[in-house]
Amino acid sequence: MINALTVGILSGLASALLFAVVVTGSPFGIVLSYVAPLPILIGALGWNHRSGLVATVVGGLAIALAFRPEAGLAFVIGSALPAWILAYLALLGRPNPDGSVEWYPLGRLLLCVAAAAAVVTFVGVLALGSWEYGAYRETLRSTIESVIRLQMRIPAETPLPPTFGGVPREQFIEALVGAVPFIAATAFALVLALNLWIAAKVVAISQRLPRPWPAIAATRMPLSALLLLAGAVLASFVPGLVGVLALAFVGGVMMAFALQGLALLHHVSRGRAGRTGLLVGAYILLAFIAHTFLPLLALAGIADTAVDLRRRFPGGAGPTPTT
Repeated sequence: MINALTVGILSGLASALLFAVVVTGSPFGIVLSYVAPLPILIGALGWNHRSGLVATVVGGLAIALAFRPEAGLAFVIGSALPAWILAYLALLGRPNPDGSVEWYPLGRLLLCVAAAAAVVTFVGVLALGSWEYGAYRETLRSTIESVIRLQMRIPAETPLPPTFGGVPREQFIEALVGAVPFIAATAFALVLALNLWIAAKVVAISQRLPRPWPAIAATRMPLSALLLLAGAVLASFVPGLVGVLALAFVGGVMMAFALQGLALLHHVSRGRAGRTGLLVGAYILLAFIAHTFLPLLALAGIADTAVDLRRRFPGGAGPTPTT
């Protein structure tokens, strides 16, 4: 039987390979890099968290040797370490007097996903600006202008248009610079959550998941998530790196609440007529107008945590949802 050490080594190498293909610059390579945490999550959930730790070290060393030490560090901080921590938390449990096990709640795990996304985003900000807020903004501004020129096919010697959609150029670019931590943390929280769900599902199917496959539709973050969100919103107005970290946390938590809102939709529609059509329609909206539908889901998730909408709108008759 394959032991935890072997699984850790293989998982680390597989994760490093997925992470490394991003250098090809192809869309497929970029998509593969999004699932770089998946092998580590599968190894840690299916064997134990030590496999995830071994995978983190092995993958980091492999990337560092193949490219450079900074790339290895980026892999560890941005992909491997969050995966290992989330797997460790997912397997946390304490015995009850009746002999059952109380597992780490999914709602708190979702909040940890948001926090991990915020921290990784913030570390990326520090790396981009060499620990200087002003340097970070200048580097990001230059990058955004380069992307705009590439998309609009504007030569480097030609000035950018004075307005974008009626918004003055400087105001438009400054808004993009300010929004990057929020957007990056939002996207990374979604990537982490999807990788964790896929890994847990795969390990559960193989019957190696120590905890019972949880009812994802019952996921509900604690009230502390609202308090943390409110504090982060206030702190996001603080200038400098403090505001950047707070804004990244806001982005991560808002995505977590959006996922909770989606879980709420699964829960309240259970056993009701037209459930399939409702859920299919919701996912179509997510695919085509995510910028509008995600905020609505986030508001639903916030309301669910604040007043427990599951009690007010219980699901209909039917088996307990597992997805």
